[in-house]
Amino acid sequence: MKHFFLFSVFLFLNSCQYFEKQIPSEKELLQKELKAINWKEVDEFPSVENCEKISDKKQRQQCFFEVMTKVIEDKLSVDTLSMLYPKLDTINLKVTVFPNAVLLFEPLFPEDSVGYDKTKVDSILHARLVDFPKVNPAIKRGIPVRTQFLLPIIVKERSKK
Repeated sequence: MKHFFLFSVFLFLNSCQYFEKQIPSEKELLQKELKAINWKEVDEFPSVENCEKISDKKQRQQCFFEVMTKVIEDKLSVDTLSMLYPKLDTINLKVTVFPNAVLLFEPLFPEDSVGYDKTKVDSILHARLVDFPKVNPAIKRGIPVRTQFLLPIIVKERSKK
């Protein structure tokens, strides 16, 4: 019994350190959590209705890019862009999808591009790139977020009949 009492006292004295542990502050916990989040990736990519049924993340992303590229190319094939600038075969568009599902298109021109009027091409693009299908924004931790990506758009000349 004497040994049990000594063991209990020893255990009690050593267990006091567990009661004095520092509890991290709210700010420290927040900073630790913010550092753990990968801000370069989203949980779900932007999507359109046609791609919502796809469950695989990579296939859904690929579907979204294919649909967006096709819609943009179809809208631009109606225009005279390829006739005005026959050397302009590809336009790189920086597409921004905002959390409220608004789309913004910014053409990125090569720095050495002097063969065409950038302002005129930009105005044609903004006039044609309207009335898109509804785009659901990207999701990060359950919250809609802004995403940007680059789409190379092939400018097709309208087929002559």
